Amino acid sequence: MTKALERREKLRADLILAAERMIAQRGLAGLKTRDLAREIGCANGAVYNLVADVDELVLRVGSRTLHRLDEALSAAVRAGNPSPQETLVCIAIAYCDFAAENLELWRAMFEHRMEADKDVPDWSAKDQMQLFRHIYVPLATLFPERGADELGITARSLFSAVHGMVVLGLEQRLVAVPLPALRKEIAGLVRAMIDGLIARER
Repeated sequence: MTKALERREKLRADLILAAERMIAQRGLAGLKTRDLAREIGCANGAVYNLVADVDELVLRVGSRTLHRLDEALSAAVRAGNPSPQETLVCIAIAYCDFAAENLELWRAMFEHRMEADKDVPDWSAKDQMQLFRHIYVPLATLFPERGADELGITARSLFSAVHGMVVLGLEQRLVAVPLPALRKEIAGLVRAMIDGLIARER
């Protein structure tokens, strides 16, 4: 690798880390390329020699956030109850805790909107979809007769229910819920959903 390429790769890594810090501190709306360029020591226009556009930059930061979330969910699975139902509860609570501890970075993953004529890159979509394995595996143990497509829909439905509770529970305006109460409610929701799905299978 040439020195020029090494310098470019270092600047690119510095840019992504600086964007991550900026989003964590200011939220997605506070991400400004001029401030990023100043922080990493390059011209404002040079930012677009390091990433294609702001979409890519936000997705790169999101990828780092998703990897950290993946680690948190994996740790919850390892430390949790061997029961598949309680594993799902542990995953849901770990998701809530991660969101609370990384609020602006977590929000940015869902607030960011690509331009209408642009598709999410394959690498970013893969990072997003791989997290569903944490839900899919215990569901497959609970419902061995279900096919992959049906399990995938159930996994996404369960995620959507938990995600919705986390979004509303962490809202810092009228509907905010204290974190201990939110964790308890999420655990109750997951158990009730799984109990209902098991009852329906009988």
